[in-house]
Amino acid sequence: MKKIFYAIFILTTLKMQVFGQHSVQTKNTKVDYTKYVDPYIGTGFHGHVFVGANVPFGAVQLGPSNLSTGWDWCSGYHISDSTIIGFQHTHLSGTGIGDLGDISFMPTIGEVKTRKGTLADPNSGYFSLFSRKDEIVKPGFYAVKLKRYNIDVKLTASKRVGFHQYTFPESNQSNIVIDLETGIGDIPTETYIKQVDKQTIEGYRFSRGWAREQRIYFTAKFSKPIAQFRVYDTTALQNGWMLKGAKVKGVATFSTKQGEVVMVKVGISPVSSANALLNINKEIPGWNFNQIALAANNLWNSQLQKISIKADSLAQLKKFYTAMYHTMVAPSAFNDVNGDYWGTDKKVHHDGSFTNLTTFSLWDTYRAANPLYTLIQPERMKDIVNTMLNIYKQQGRLPVWHLMANETNTMVGNSAVPVLVDAYLKGFKGFDANLAYEAVKTTQMQDLRGLKFVKAQGFIPADSTVESVAMGLEYAINDWCIAQMALKMGKKADYEYFSKRAKYYQNYFDKQTGFMRGKISATEWRTPFSPFVSRHEKDDYTEGNGWQYTWLVPHDVEGLIALQGGDQPFIDKLDSLFIATGDLGKEASPDISGLIGQYAHGNEPSHHIAYLYTYAGQPWKTAEKVRFILDNFYTTKPDGIIGNEDVGQMSAWYVLSALGIYQVNPANGTFVFGSPIINQAIITLPGGKQFNIIIKNNSGINKYIASIKLNGKDYTRNYLLYHDMMAGGTIEITMAHKPTSFGIKAIDRPHAIN
Repeated sequence: MKKIFYAIFILTTLKMQVFGQHSVQTKNTKVDYTKYVDPYIGTGFHGHVFVGANVPFGAVQLGPSNLSTGWDWCSGYHISDSTIIGFQHTHLSGTGIGDLGDISFMPTIGEVKTRKGTLADPNSGYFSLFSRKDEIVKPGFYAVKLKRYNIDVKLTASKRVGFHQYTFPESNQSNIVIDLETGIGDIPTETYIKQVDKQTIEGYRFSRGWAREQRIYFTAKFSKPIAQFRVYDTTALQNGWMLKGAKVKGVATFSTKQGEVVMVKVGISPVSSANALLNINKEIPGWNFNQIALAANNLWNSQLQKISIKADSLAQLKKFYTAMYHTMVAPSAFNDVNGDYWGTDKKVHHDGSFTNLTTFSLWDTYRAANPLYTLIQPERMKDIVNTMLNIYKQQGRLPVWHLMANETNTMVGNSAVPVLVDAYLKGFKGFDANLAYEAVKTTQMQDLRGLKFVKAQGFIPADSTVESVAMGLEYAINDWCIAQMALKMGKKADYEYFSKRAKYYQNYFDKQTGFMRGKISATEWRTPFSPFVSRHEKDDYTEGNGWQYTWLVPHDVEGLIALQGGDQPFIDKLDSLFIATGDLGKEASPDISGLIGQYAHGNEPSHHIAYLYTYAGQPWKTAEKVRFILDNFYTTKPDGIIGNEDVGQMSAWYVLSALGIYQVNPANGTFVFGSPIINQAIITLPGGKQFNIIIKNNSGINKYIASIKLNGKDYTRNYLLYHDMMAGGTIEITMAHKPTSFGIKAIDRPHAIN
């Protein structure tokens, strides 16, 4: 009995140390937050996350790609796979479409092979198997042993440079294959490689994929003189030390002793190989691999420490900091150290006043990731906004889903609009506000992508374009945002015009069925109709159904409540959403995952819905739903993200909701309370300020807010304003084990304008 008591005492003491003191940085303790990041989370199921070495928002995502291809290999890597075809310098994270995988390096020994090979005939190519026990993954660092060649690989990165360290066995034919044909889901259109000197190789890879016209240049510096360099057109050996073609490969060969290390620094650039070399010289001038890996780790820590939390378990710490980590893979730098970048107009631009960016998954990220950036990445907002404004100047409209200077036009709506308006209304500087207004208005006044019908008829006819309901609802959100910007700028006529358009969501609501649905004309609904059925890219919704899209009015929840008949009918309908069962159909989108009834947390249009109970005076139901999602749809396992990570959006929902807040309206700066799962958080703000969140009496059953104090004073509103947080201070939230009356009065509920 004494032994059992002693063991319990030791475990309790360790728990207090790990989950108390060590989870929050103090003046006397420097915390390594990266130890709580598990990059394997999201590598299973349909998470599609990147695994490899990078720094926050860096141009380089250097990591392994598997031999397998398909939807679950959009990032090049899946936990189910044990093959490696190379270490590539660009990867997407969490997308539903694959691309990039540029500039692939693969160390081998023995006979040179320039094809990847196949599982059926491994000797036909150069790929290798690996074991997870030989793999190390953490922020800014990746290591693995290639079993086929007995080569140890270590990778790290700076912002624009990938740093490789290969430990070879003894061999007179140790090779590094540079494969410019291989990518992820794209086709090379022109590739080029050239040996510049004994230790330098340069080239480029142009390709066509999701982004139609991609170009990336590179320069590679080797720590050891190259004994032999050969160039290949696919598999055919060519004469000379340079080659241009569609599927060019280069092979650098060395003689190595047992355990000899060969290092390679690979700079990438959207502009030129000369700039790629400049990036190397500026970012990694020396050969100290461990120093660069430590610098990458420190960069991650500098970002992760912006929110220092206390939690009840190691699992909560891992989920929280891994989620934070995932929000900072992109948007990615897309310029060089001298400010040069490749524009959407297919021209080189020289502008060192901001960091040009790429990988804008705006249909996803405008909902939570971008509001999170305004809290913990305020210094980056200038770059985000200026990148979008330059895209506007170069292509005549704001980005929809921008990748590598290409407009992919993926997803519906103009989701850059709420991001720009949110930044403006929150008071961010460093960009031309008049140009920003011109950009949002011009973009929303064009005739593209169904907008001509919005302007002429107030709705998009279902027989005119696919996904008409989703498109129209997103445009109503965009219009509301523009109206608020116009109001603040004193543009009364524009305010009235766009406010009217913001109400057009009402035109899709069928009072008879109680759902948003497609209509053919002002008096005719599309038939047949089922609120359950989803037909991917073939019906009136985008990756969803009528149940899920009926709630997509985050800019005017009060109006949606009135449309449905008032608070109680609204609540009843919400309750039904979370219990309704029905067949989605054979053509349902694979993105519809994480189902609670018909609520689909695995896809972004549902992300605000659990918080809508608060608007109708029943915040305890928000607490119940949010806490269930936090506990069950986010885990520490490889399948621990319930859908595509979507470039940080799924994780941003977790970060905000774990803190107990969520910005339902994408541009009004109002963070609605939910059910915080952490016990304390310190958010580091500009100017040396902090916002301290203290959760009292929190537990698995104490999920309901009982009372709140803000800076020592009683606080009754069921929301928190952005400017209140950014001013610094302390909020104390006391939790209870059963629903309370906190925040239920109409005056304390969130509104479109607070």
